[in-house]
Amino acid sequence: MIFKIITLFLVGMAVLAMFGKLKFPKSGPKLGAKNAYKCDKCGSYKIGKGPCPCQKKG
Repeated sequence: MIFKIITLFLVGMAVLAMFGKLKFPKSGPKLGAKNAYKCDKCGSYKIGKGPCPCQKKG
């Protein structure tokens, strides 16, 4: 009985993952990608859309 429940749960999760990949094929640049959000001055990865901490004043 517990084996059936676990199997159905895993099948359900696999189906949800397939639908998720169809709806959102790419979720943005990865950290290792060439088009990742990097600062032009210091080269560190930027988190969010704001300016890099090296460019903030004060």
